[in-house]
Amino acid sequence: MGGEPVTLDWIASADRLSPWREATVVVAGLGTSGYAAADGLMALGAGRIVVLDEADTPANRDKAELLRALDVEVTLGAGATGTLPEGVHLVVTSPGWRPTAPLLVQAAERGVPVWGEVELAWRMMQPDRVVPWLGITGTNGKTTTTNMLESMLLAAGLKAAAVGNVGRPIIEAILDEVDYDVFAVELSSFQLHWSDTLALHSAAVLNLQADHLEWYAHEDDPYAAYAADKAKIYERVTHSCVYNVADPATEKMVEEADVTEGARAIGFRLEVPAPSMLGVVDDLLVDRAFVEQRRDSAMPLAELSDVRPFAPHNVENALAAAALARSFGVPPQAVAQGLRDLEIGDHRIQTVAEGGGVRWVDDSKATNPHAAASSMRAFDSIVWIAGGQAKGTSFDHLVTTYGPKLKGAVLLGVDRAVIAGALARHAPDVPVIVIDNGETGAMAEAVAAAAGLASPGDTVLLAPGCASRDMWTGYDARGRDFTEAARARAQD
Repeated sequence: MGGEPVTLDWIASADRLSPWREATVVVAGLGTSGYAAADGLMALGAGRIVVLDEADTPANRDKAELLRALDVEVTLGAGATGTLPEGVHLVVTSPGWRPTAPLLVQAAERGVPVWGEVELAWRMMQPDRVVPWLGITGTNGKTTTTNMLESMLLAAGLKAAAVGNVGRPIIEAILDEVDYDVFAVELSSFQLHWSDTLALHSAAVLNLQADHLEWYAHEDDPYAAYAADKAKIYERVTHSCVYNVADPATEKMVEEADVTEGARAIGFRLEVPAPSMLGVVDDLLVDRAFVEQRRDSAMPLAELSDVRPFAPHNVENALAAAALARSFGVPPQAVAQGLRDLEIGDHRIQTVAEGGGVRWVDDSKATNPHAAASSMRAFDSIVWIAGGQAKGTSFDHLVTTYGPKLKGAVLLGVDRAVIAGALARHAPDVPVIVIDNGETGAMAEAVAAAAGLASPGDTVLLAPGCASRDMWTGYDARGRDFTEAARARAQD
């Protein structure tokens, strides 16, 4: 099981031009990133590629058939990832794999390097085909901000792509025939954990709150480990480190980062900006960072009305995206045009129905307490639908802060008792209805219960604060069920 250590001297500094034909590489997982990693390794000419996945699903079987036709070895099914093969020089892991996974533990014991698909993508561009990366991480708002940034870059006439955790693997874009100018890269804490040599043009951490602590349960301090992975995005940045003035943890990350000499710290906030910040003046988003006379003037970038959907946290997202775009030389008019051009996806503070004076809002994408709190900031009188997989997080701060806005709460999902406890401790006067049905039909019950608590002028807000996979295939399926039930209720 341990095997003899097998090393290649060049792996530590490997790039596109390294002698990959000498390497045996294991790809752990055949999901979106795993398939892209195998594709990238083939493009590099790796001598032997072995893909392992426990899930013997129809989708994986289809991908396996394609890869086997290209001489990639694929093993699917129970036990496939239990033992690391002999003679392996590198493991490329899917981002969701925890360091405690047996395959990765064995790699560590043998001294075999473990990269993520993001790290492999970065190495594939070195030393001579580097496309600058503008990186975004944070607990909440990553995808929206990445899409805003891509839209601004496109509005400036640049060949740009949103890649990474936003849904499209970076390797897939690298293998395109498009000669890209820049990538807008969403990076999760998991992806950053398995990345060690990234040197982004500019990077932003939007915010930092407890999330995904179950992934870090093996650590002595799971929250500190999660924060440390987020902070890795600033390491070796060459131009601008963008931070949230309202979240001191993000500024501290910049202060402690080992950046390339000359890189700047750029703040954003929902107030008049100080020099080297972006912020808000009257009804305008303005720039006091990337203008010559930043000591005594600011450059208008866009109107608040250009930000859709309008909510305080989404203005913060727009400011962060604008800071990254401006760091790359995007002109002010392209920032505004990019915001206006953007089509925000479903399930993000989306009004899906109105009737009887009650508004129904789907923010199923709010999969942790901080995201749910961001939604609550935008409304005054709320009937809250919440619950699902809490992922080890606490709702005490959220309820303490926003309890006065709550007309009632309807709770469902596997960790509904966690939220019920927070409400009982900090908002005992708020009426609470608990749905014990563990099937997806529970959403129709929750909507019916919420309708009974709501009065004209109220907003029924689906902001679960939890992941969805206890009952649904994803937050989108949960949001669709809410939308269908809410529209039927609003028409009654």
